[in-house]
Amino acid sequence: MAIPADKLAASLEALETLQQKGITAIRSADLSRPHRERLLGAGFLKEVMKGWYIASRPDEPAGESTAWYTSFWDFMAQYLATRFEENWSLSPEQSLILHSGNRAVPPQLLVRAPSARNRATNFPHGTSVFEVRASIATGEDVVIIGDLRLFSIETALITVSESFFESHPTDARAVLANIPDASGLLAKLLDGGHTRAAGRLAGAFRNIGKPRIADDILAAMKSALHDVREKDPFQTQVKMTDSERPVSPYVSRLQIMWQNMRGDIIDRLPDARPAPNDIDVYLKAVEAVYVTDAYHSLSIEGYRVSRELIERVRSGAWNPEANKEDREHSNALAARGYWQAHQSVKRTIRKVLEGANPGKAVDEDLPEWYRELFIPSVTAGIIDAAQLAGYRNGPVYIRRSRHVPLHVEAVRDAMPAFIELLKAEDNYAARIVLGHFIFVYIHPYSDGNGRIARFLMNVMMAAAGLPWTVIRLEHRDAYMAALETASVEGDIKPFTDLIARILTETLAETDQATEQNERLS
Repeated sequence: MAIPADKLAASLEALETLQQKGITAIRSADLSRPHRERLLGAGFLKEVMKGWYIASRPDEPAGESTAWYTSFWDFMAQYLATRFEENWSLSPEQSLILHSGNRAVPPQLLVRAPSARNRATNFPHGTSVFEVRASIATGEDVVIIGDLRLFSIETALITVSESFFESHPTDARAVLANIPDASGLLAKLLDGGHTRAAGRLAGAFRNIGKPRIADDILAAMKSALHDVREKDPFQTQVKMTDSERPVSPYVSRLQIMWQNMRGDIIDRLPDARPAPNDIDVYLKAVEAVYVTDAYHSLSIEGYRVSRELIERVRSGAWNPEANKEDREHSNALAARGYWQAHQSVKRTIRKVLEGANPGKAVDEDLPEWYRELFIPSVTAGIIDAAQLAGYRNGPVYIRRSRHVPLHVEAVRDAMPAFIELLKAEDNYAARIVLGHFIFVYIHPYSDGNGRIARFLMNVMMAAAGLPWTVIRLEHRDAYMAALETASVEGDIKPFTDLIARILTETLAETDQATEQNERLS
């Protein structure tokens, strides 16, 4: 039975009122029964558990996880506050993970509370909360981030076991990298006589290249007559960027991820090839594969495009000024923007083939790629022209992904750090794989991140003398799963192997075509 428009509108207004108050975890008491039933029936509300709901979208398919993952942290903060008021905190381990800038949705969230029931509560999509009766963060030891109650960095570092450094090395290193000196830690180490934690932290700081902090910890503990034995809790060494002052934890995180992952990338891709002798011939080959590339790249993002539409756009037959149907057709707008951006990317490739540093060339031209991608939508009035100004000004989410991209302020720190890593990287395979992956990990724009990442990957291919490589629609599931594994688990190997396999197939096709042309000539 259809819901009368005026009644549904009234229910949506009630939902909007809750959202304006910052309420994400919606309880039965927050909405009247008629409002709840209308919103549930229309798909604007989704039940999380009995008596608890989140806002959703009517066009989300059954079983879709996006609404839950995007609501997770806000929902948990409000749910736990309702359950325990202020008498709770996340575990020291989860506190450090969040302090490091990692907001991936965990399969199980560990929560401490004096009144906890020492059991798990299941939530959608395989997530759960395990509440344990244990000491919580209080007083100066509690830090509140987004209404989540966390242990302070110092207390959490002292409290966690050695296994945390082994199981979450990137998170641990990102936190340690942003500690300027030993004073904050020493106050707590000395006050509690934490000799084992002192030895572990001294070893951890020495591992990341901060020997002064390590020595200060050991000297201070020794002066207080504590017997401390230094022990490195990490299983590997990672060379980190030297810095006199702390930087954003997100910047440290990117630097650590880059160093950790590049070793798993090198030697997994086909060999680089000499730079092409004729740049125009290379660019003609790029143009020749344009229709295939546009079809698959746009289709991966969910646009329903046809090869006929792409050819129409390229030929100039698409005319939004004269044709109302074109003006309102989002698929046509996406196709036109892709063509315009593709022309800009070809100019970047020419610069690279003429000898420009590929990272520097991307830094210079990236804003133009983004503008060209969305100018048709601005012209048609689909999106606001202000969106062309640069990096996003609000949160963004990836469908079905537990990875939560960096918040707005972090993007401003992370993108320059990413470009510097790209400029400094001397291995072609690391540039190709990490250029693509780290860009989508940051997700700097409100839209178009996947398309731009694949452009970026192909500029790095050109710098290595390799052909334009198309990630096809039939690769989508493996492609998205590999990106998720890299983002959430820190394992870049599946993504690297996928790129290697697609590139190997592309090289075989390219070499075969070259041989046929040579025989014909």
